[in-house]
Amino acid sequence: MTEENRFIDRYRTGNTPWAHQHPDFNLIETVKQRQIAPCKVFEPGCGLGMESIWLAQQGFEVTASDISLLAMEKAREIAGPLAKKINWVALDLMTDDLPEAAYDFVFDRGVFHTFDTHEERSILARKLAFTLQENGLWLSLLGNKDGVALRTGPPLRTATDIVLAVDTFFEIISLEVSVFGNEEVNPHKIWRCLMKKRK
Repeated sequence: MTEENRFIDRYRTGNTPWAHQHPDFNLIETVKQRQIAPCKVFEPGCGLGMESIWLAQQGFEVTASDISLLAMEKAREIAGPLAKKINWVALDLMTDDLPEAAYDFVFDRGVFHTFDTHEERSILARKLAFTLQENGLWLSLLGNKDGVALRTGPPLRTATDIVLAVDTFFEIISLEVSVFGNEEVNPHKIWRCLMKKRK
């Protein structure tokens, strides 16, 4: 089963433990605390679109993408009338090209950590840097391996995994320990990593 078909199947059956009903507080806090003004934003792996919808509500010009067409269909339904203000694009981050210098801000919730090898993570960092304007920002929320025993949940990465993959392309502004914003009683521990494209 291809990666795309795997995600489509999981959205069809409802086996989507990463899905959530409200925009992640990590994004909201970062946008407000860092005073990120409305701009062109790209969300790869948008899933059901909660964060893309919130960003559009704040006046951001949003491009939301996912490998799953079914996920984006569901996201459009959830967005309602606001769906027309969001640019929905189906793409595979590893095989599809991204437009050059098209965005000011990239947000991913649980996409960066899905790539298992350093090479794949570096490719993603390079592609996201390519699609960002000068001084563009990337906020990534990803599973935190430090001090966490092996268990079910999101893929887990160390701080070293992050730095080694992104350092050539991004300056890390902040790397904080947090949790996923969702409806779980004990949400998974994560890294909240804000980066700026290197000149």
